[in-house]
Amino acid sequence: MPDRAKVTSLEAIEDFRAKLVVYRDKARRVLDEVSHDVTRNRVWLENERPAHWQNQIRLRTRALEQCQQELFSAQLSGLRDSSYVQQAAVQKARHSIRDAEEKLKITGQWARQFDHRVEAPARQIEQLRQVLDHDLGHAVMWLNELIKSLGAYAELSPSAALPTPSPSEEGNTDPNASVPAALPVPAPLLGGAGGGSANLEAPSSSLSSSSSSSIVGGKFEDEDEDEDELKKS
Repeated sequence: MPDRAKVTSLEAIEDFRAKLVVYRDKARRVLDEVSHDVTRNRVWLENERPAHWQNQIRLRTRALEQCQQELFSAQLSGLRDSSYVQQAAVQKARHSIRDAEEKLKITGQWARQFDHRVEAPARQIEQLRQVLDHDLGHAVMWLNELIKSLGAYAELSPSAALPTPSPSEEGNTDPNASVPAALPVPAPLLGGAGGGSANLEAPSSSLSSSSSSSIVGGKFEDEDEDEDELKKS
């Protein structure tokens, strides 16, 4: 026996299809943003940050050279206090250069490890994108066809599936058609002494409800006559 589906609301299917389309569009935008962030971070690690720290190393090297020149001038002048200040500036410039060189090294390490660390999550993102584009796309198309089919089925006239009564069945309006023409009457109800049974004709529908009849010898007599007979006896 083929499977059957009980559909009670076509509007519910249309609402589900609309929400499915909205979900697919939102999920696509989120995946696009994630992919954009991955690309932007790769460019930032491979190009922008190395260039930034290389430029910082050049600037800090010039600052170190300037501090060293000022220290040399202070030593020639014989000013001990100035010499101490310039020596601290030189040490600070050298520490700044080492910090920039360390940041450049760390940036290179992250750039080399980026693809390895991002590969697994990026693969999951692409799988989800395929589900959104392929599977949900087919689901939306299938729901469209389903809605069209159910809509066409709902537009059919309900009377087309019902059998049309024959003219003979339409003309048969007699309310007493199922009542038999004669009913057998048991012998004890008959007024005569002889056995057997008599046929009781079906009463006509035109008899008044106010008059009652009794069965005597297979005939109808009024109750008044029965009372008179009983008095005479």
